[in-house]
Parts: sequence; C-alpha cells; structure tokens
Amino acid sequence: MRISDRLYDTLKWVEKILVLLATLYATMANIWGLPFGDEISKTCLALATFLLGILEIASATYNKELHASPEMDDNEIADHEVEEEVG
Repeated sequence: MRISDRLYDTLKWVEKILVLLATLYATMANIWGLPFGDEISKTCLALATFLLGILEIASATYNKELHASPEMDDNEIADHEVEEEVG
C-alpha cells in the first residue's frame, strides 16, 4: 500500500490524537460521571489501532520499495545501509 507523505503524516497525527482523546475521555468520564466512558474510549483506541496497522503496512511497503533496486543485491543493500548510518 503506497500513500503520500502528507497523508501518512496526517494519519499519524490523527492516530496520536485518538489515543490522547481516549485517555482524556476515559479519565474525565470516571471523575465526572460522563456518559459512555468505556464505549467512547474503546472506540477511539480501536480506531487508533486500526490506523496504526495501516501506517505500519504503508511504512513497510515504502521501506521495501526504497531498498529494492535492480542494480543492488542483498549484500550491497546491507553495505549501503551501514554507510548511511556511519556517514
């Protein structure tokens, strides 16, 4: 799955906000007796987990495409990665 950098960054931001929102609402619902505390927080966490899965698939695809080059074999890719880390 290939997505644009802008969409990736936006989804990553949304995923983090959903986790924060779930934590905030669960806490406030417990303190103030707000309705549906478990339901809302678990829904936010489920959506965040789904987004995280989508982002992990997109990241793995991106990294695979980035490192796949017909001119390089596996040893050359490993050497190239070491050179990038050092340099």
